[in-house]
Formats: sequence, structure tokens, C-alpha cells
Amino acid sequence: MRICLFPGTFDPITLGHVDIIDRSIPLFDKVVVGVGLNSTKTPMFSAEQRLQWIQEIYKNQPKVEGAVYEGLTIEYCKLIGARFILRGIRYVSDFEYEKTIADANRTLDKSIETIFLTGEPKYTSVASTIVRDIIRNGGNASPFLPAEVYQSLKK
Repeated sequence: MRICLFPGTFDPITLGHVDIIDRSIPLFDKVVVGVGLNSTKTPMFSAEQRLQWIQEIYKNQPKVEGAVYEGLTIEYCKLIGARFILRGIRYVSDFEYEKTIADANRTLDKSIETIFLTGEPKYTSVASTIVRDIIRNGGNASPFLPAEVYQSLKK
């Protein structure tokens, strides 16, 4: 079974993330969207809220599941039997950063491969950091967010 982990903070999950997840579905038997708890980041939304959004967006897609994890991504891959790590690339600078992480992960475990998917051009400007800023300042973040996320923020 080809299990893939798509790790990230997903704070919040954006249309850019959804684009990468949707395009990865035909490639794997199971895609685990892993909300990583990062001690160096203070998220705007709780891990529970981020997981709930993932579950709501993919409630009709049995190949996608959400999870929350802590610690090394490579260790979580081993725990869930994932042999692939999925990463989205928007810009060349993303690739340089992501490649260093992929190289480190390969050093830790050669049996787990990192797969890069480039984002659709229309989503390249969609970064969670920018979306959080829009939300924090009362702007309309709907062009960047899945309907499920936007609707829950309006409440």
C-alpha cells in the first residue's frame, strides 16, 4: 500500500494546500494530511480546529485522512507506514529549502522518499502567513480558503 504523509502546519489549510492534496490522490493509496505541532511556531488556530477542517473538506474522499503529530516527520512516517513524504513547491526558493529537509530525511531513512508537486500558478501567492494576516485584520480571506474553512471563520 502506497501511503503518503503531507506534513505541514495548515494554519489555516488554504486552496494551495487543497490543490496539492487533490492532485496527489491518484498517486497514492492513502494520503495522510499531518498537522505537525512545531514548538517554534505559535499557531493562530488550534490543532483540533485544523484537523477538523481537513476532515470536513475530505469527508467524501476515503483516501485522505487527517492526523496531528509531534516530533520528527520521518518518525511519524515510520509509525503510520508511509514510504512517501509529499511537499508542495510554489517558488524556486521553496525548492531550495525543501530539498535540504528532504536530504536530511533521506539521511535518517533511505526507504522514505520525498515527492514534490508544484502548485497551480493561480495559488502561488497563497501562503498561510498572508492569509492569517488578512484574517487578523478583518479582510476577506475567501479567495484563498476552502469554503469549509471560510464558513467556520464567519461564525
